[in-house]
Amino acid sequence: MGGSRPHPPGAPHPPWPPYPPVSWRAEPVVPSGPAASSTGRLGRTHGPPALAFCVADAQPPLTLAGVPLGVLDLAPIPVGSGAGEALRATIELARQTERLGFTRFWVAEHHGMPGIASSSPPVLIGHIADATSTIRVGSGGVMLPNHSSLVVAEQFGMLEALHPGRIDLGIGRAPGTDQATAAALNHRGPDDFPHQLTDLLGFFTGQWPAGHKYQTVHAVPGEGAGPDMWLLGSSGYSAQVAGALGLPFAFAHHFMPANTLPALELYRKSFRPSESLDKPYAMIAAGVICADTDERARFLAGASALSFLRLRQGKPGKMPSPEEAVAYPYSDIERAFIADRQSTQHIGSQDTVLAGLTDLIKSTEADELMITTQTHDPADRLRSFELVAEAARAR
Repeated sequence: MGGSRPHPPGAPHPPWPPYPPVSWRAEPVVPSGPAASSTGRLGRTHGPPALAFCVADAQPPLTLAGVPLGVLDLAPIPVGSGAGEALRATIELARQTERLGFTRFWVAEHHGMPGIASSSPPVLIGHIADATSTIRVGSGGVMLPNHSSLVVAEQFGMLEALHPGRIDLGIGRAPGTDQATAAALNHRGPDDFPHQLTDLLGFFTGQWPAGHKYQTVHAVPGEGAGPDMWLLGSSGYSAQVAGALGLPFAFAHHFMPANTLPALELYRKSFRPSESLDKPYAMIAAGVICADTDERARFLAGASALSFLRLRQGKPGKMPSPEEAVAYPYSDIERAFIADRQSTQHIGSQDTVLAGLTDLIKSTEADELMITTQTHDPADRLRSFELVAEAARAR
């Protein structure tokens, strides 16, 4: 749900949806390989997406309006700090949000951004899963066109083998960076995404169309025992692909809120029951900064707002301090840009944030909600999650 670098200021957004309606469907397969003769589900990709309710925990999972709450983190690097400290802060955040009862902890793939340390989700997921014991850990997401489908299957097959029943693989198709870095990554572009996704499913299930060039290739570990798989997106195209394949869908409301309701409608309309799901299952990510008062939350939110503004201006950097954000000489256009962005975030005290999140759940009818919080100080980020959890449990 992270992963795409936004348009520069003033650049028009493409018409929505930016891609033609999806009629693509994975080819029917003739089972082959060792997984074809196994009984039961062919890996975790062939079964309902596992909720944290299925993972033993010392306390009930955290919900709001009956919807499980999860965490999306980007391992932000604050000014005055480094990548190692940011990654350790993310791992500690995972430990603490597990304690609070959050259901999932996902990390995003970004490249070439001085303020984001999460360039390799599989590596970070392994460390987080080692440091925790019950929370589901996954990618939000892995940008598939940056990678070989076989390598992704092996990496997440290994994570699932080491942490059975706790790994989620969220797949996206954006490069998660600028054009030059995408070229260095050998990003294959959106046109190849359906084939890559079909290949990935084949490597996990061990089932291929007759005569497929990869039918003798096996993902070890991974084949027959893959993680839970999600499709991520911020557009109608991704929503329709998720629906066509019968996969759970996670939408990046936190940076593309105007597309949320249309995308969810497309997903539900295009959904076709599959071995994974018999009905649509949607999660959305929302930007949140919760503090003891509305004023304190707005002060803290200035840091991420300035960071995002600089990103949109083509000047990405480390996460500034809120004091730096207060002192920044904003133009009228910049202030309007920030006001527009923050209007769809949930910034404030417990009452303010929970009221906004509750309304969002009702309007989207989401099955799960994932919270992403960006602050300069990791302590403020943790405090925000603590306040949300406390208020949600009190309802």
